[in-house]
Amino acid sequence: MVARAVVCKCLIILCFLCFQSHTILLVQPGPKPETRTYSDYESVNECMEGVCKIYEEHLKRQNPDTPCITYDISQLFDFVDQLADLSCLVYQKSTNTYAPYNKDWIKEKIYVLLRRQAASSN
Repeated sequence: MVARAVVCKCLIILCFLCFQSHTILLVQPGPKPETRTYSDYESVNECMEGVCKIYEEHLKRQNPDTPCITYDISQLFDFVDQLADLSCLVYQKSTNTYAPYNKDWIKEKIYVLLRRQAASSN
């Protein structure tokens, strides 16, 4: 039983470290390469919050007279899907390289982040 507890504890620590990895967000909103931008974050979670903020800024531009912006996760995912490209490069300490991740991975991480935030606010 002790060995299992140690393994579980190690997995939790590794999971935490994964979310603390330097992350570069690559965004291409439109079809033209000139629309490409990037942002860097200290962690995967910060990056996912950044994606949410990009969507919130988009909503504010679309609805400038609306004082309070609200949205459903499916709307956020539709926005992500309509971007020409959205991907992340996450630093892997073990190999000293950046691993690429696609939109589906980003949506999964956003879902986990928002679910965790909702659970902690209850």
